[in-house]
Amino acid sequence: MDEIEIKANAENQEITTPEEIIETMNTVVTEEYNADAIQVLEGLEAVRKRPGMYIGSTGPRGLHHLVYEIVDNSIDEALAGYCTHIEVEILPGNVITVRDNGRGIPVGINEQQGLPAVTVVLTVLHAGGKFGGSGYKVSGGLHGVGSSVVNALSEWMEVEVSQNGHVHHQRFERGNIKTNLTVIGDTNETGTFIRFKPDAEIFQETTEYDYETLQRHLRESAFLNAGLSITLTDRRDEENIVEDVFCYQGGLSSFVEHINESRGLTPIHEKPIHFSTVVGDRSAEVALMYNDGYNETMLSYANNVHTVDGGTHETGFKTALTKVFNEYGKKYNYLKDADKKLSGEDCREGLVAIISVKLTEAQFEGQTKGKLGNTDITKLVSNTVYEKLSDFFEENPAVAKSIISKSLDASRAREAARRAREAARRKSPLESNSLPGKLADCTEKDPSKTEIYIVEGDSAGGSAKEGRDRTIQAILPLWGKMLNVEKSRPDKVITNEKLLPVVTALGAGFNEDFDVSKLRYHKVVIMADADVDGAHIRTLLLTFFFRYMRPLIDGGYVYIAQPPLYKLSKGKKHEYAYSDEERDRKMQEMPGADIQRYKGLGEMDPEQLWETTMNPENRIMLRVTLEDAIQADETFSILMGDQVEPRRDFITKNARYVQNLDI
Repeated sequence: MDEIEIKANAENQEITTPEEIIETMNTVVTEEYNADAIQVLEGLEAVRKRPGMYIGSTGPRGLHHLVYEIVDNSIDEALAGYCTHIEVEILPGNVITVRDNGRGIPVGINEQQGLPAVTVVLTVLHAGGKFGGSGYKVSGGLHGVGSSVVNALSEWMEVEVSQNGHVHHQRFERGNIKTNLTVIGDTNETGTFIRFKPDAEIFQETTEYDYETLQRHLRESAFLNAGLSITLTDRRDEENIVEDVFCYQGGLSSFVEHINESRGLTPIHEKPIHFSTVVGDRSAEVALMYNDGYNETMLSYANNVHTVDGGTHETGFKTALTKVFNEYGKKYNYLKDADKKLSGEDCREGLVAIISVKLTEAQFEGQTKGKLGNTDITKLVSNTVYEKLSDFFEENPAVAKSIISKSLDASRAREAARRAREAARRKSPLESNSLPGKLADCTEKDPSKTEIYIVEGDSAGGSAKEGRDRTIQAILPLWGKMLNVEKSRPDKVITNEKLLPVVTALGAGFNEDFDVSKLRYHKVVIMADADVDGAHIRTLLLTFFFRYMRPLIDGGYVYIAQPPLYKLSKGKKHEYAYSDEERDRKMQEMPGADIQRYKGLGEMDPEQLWETTMNPENRIMLRVTLEDAIQADETFSILMGDQVEPRRDFITKNARYVQNLDI
């Protein structure tokens, strides 16, 4: 599952989705964008020494981030009202080109540096038209480090600027100027063309671009900028060129429809609910649609930057949504009891919502821009949602009734879940010192030093209990396949006999009550057989953690044990192999060796299980992390949801990536 990147590595290392609106929401630049609009804050020295500080990592995530930084600059031109088309190409050798039809980076001399402005932008950190200058009023590239960082981390970069009737060209190598800016031709067009090759000295893991990763990001960017056309072309295989064109006049409404369609969700009303507003230099746009599922999907953006950790715009949306539902419910007697109120969770069950705000001086938390902090945006979004959703409900009573009815069902289920949780606490009890009967706990009480193995089957559980380090390792055996929580409401989940022991053993609660600070073990290790059934159990557990204990995954507490697939024996010597490739290599080192293929954990005695899978000195464990929460949410919905067709398409598309599959 590439949305939860799981790769074998040393333990504890991370192994790691209307033309009128665009006219009103784009903020027009009121002053000239020229060479003197570029302001310089500091130099470029540290980028190559500490690239992770600027692009997150030097793995695949950081590699793709290079493309996003350049594309975001072109999108800033679109936000300013000057760019309508962006072309991105992957060329042989994983060279990237990005072309836009914006104004072009200024080529005049910057007085502060005595160099052409385009040279300054590409060689000086924190140089750009986004630091209180007149270049941009709205910008996603808030920190102005993008282009220069990409240049510094590229083996080479070339830029061509079409401006003032001429085409200007300059080349750089590893961030250093290789040629001066020169005129290489004439043109009647304007725009910027950048071509770069990622530096293998920096990106040692891989310089291979994944088409689908870029595809998802660029499609999302097109949704957020109604009418902007973005083309992605893969030319690495000239006999099999792949191309996509993303352009959505419906903007966020199209985005909401795409999410429902791609996940096989069934909407309960015909069209998305969409509204927007502009107040001064700030704007807010919202699209939402309810489906018959149980999960909430809320994506928020500020200046086209995905705010994965939410922020003030999400707060405003949630507050207003709950207020509208309760006021409408009271007014039309859906909420009959005087003290009856719908909670925020009730109002958002089955909701797909996109919130996009655009503003000057956006306040993000750090370079990762994960959370918006502008407090005045709360009121803007809240007022917009309250007024326009209230009007929509009054004008569309049938749609309002279907949505309110779904929230009432959610409220009844939440109440049933609360009663079930309280009953489970009294019976277990969930919040007392009573632990599951099958749990073999460890003696160490410091959670940062302990780990719990959730083991498939009593047989493997018995071996794990005997072979473990009792000081730090706890064992919880599970039997049979557990509940698919994707298809179940919370009251059914909390009372499930296979999941309740997991909740109790971890000790951190469940769903909205989950508190990661109470977690009894800081390594939660899923240990299942290396076959189809084991893979299914892992997926069911990961779905449960993702939907009901999300901080476990966000915090990097979840691991997947990697038992060996083979044991090679010759005389008194034996070796273990964790893949077919390793088996073949060791076979060459041990001619004539006997090979045993492990079908399950139960085939290993306690000593073997300790030696191969549980000994911290030499085991291999995969840490589960979220590279892309949007894609993770979508994939869980596809794989574990009710709709067969999206699941079939997903499996057909991704079957080629499966290894070591036993049927």
